[in-house]
Amino acid sequence: MTHLQAGLSPETLEKAKVELKENSETLHQDIQEVRDMIITRPDIGFLRTDDAFILRFLRARKFNHFEAFRLLAQYFEYRQQNLDMFKNLKATDPGIKQALKDGFPGVLSNLDKYGRKILVLFAANWDQSRYTFVDILRAILLSLESMIEDPELQVNGFILIIDWSNFTFKQASKLTPSMLRLAIEGLQVRSCMTKKLCWS
Repeated sequence: MTHLQAGLSPETLEKAKVELKENSETLHQDIQEVRDMIITRPDIGFLRTDDAFILRFLRARKFNHFEAFRLLAQYFEYRQQNLDMFKNLKATDPGIKQALKDGFPGVLSNLDKYGRKILVLFAANWDQSRYTFVDILRAILLSLESMIEDPELQVNGFILIIDWSNFTFKQASKLTPSMLRLAIEGLQVRSCMTKKLCWS
């Protein structure tokens, strides 16, 4: 076991080995192979290339080096193309703070039977008079960025459940196609970094 695997329980370490093909003996070599591909995309500013960060993407792609690099590139490309989304991305930002207070997202204290963190969103709870859809998306992205630091979550993943029942036409009218595309692209990259995104 390397220092990069120190945060994993014995059960999760075994799961990483069996399901993700994580090998402690080749871990640093795997990370370096992904890092070596960065020069192939000079159009993207890779702001983090440390071992722990790259390991997230390897885990998300079951240690397929090319797919892990592709996901890493998509991650930074999304950030680069949507700079305003990531400006002052902190829980103290007024819009993000209000969205978080209203449960966007709600994070359950219990894990599911696979060890995944469960996030829930009740779309009808969106109070448009206090914060925007972009504030909700930023709150979700901030939450996911924070949670993915946990090595257990990198292996086990999370599940995001969105309940659209009682979502009104008035609320829906505030969602432009460009906003929806922004949300789908942002959530898609992050959900690919873990395990699952569900709609209900």
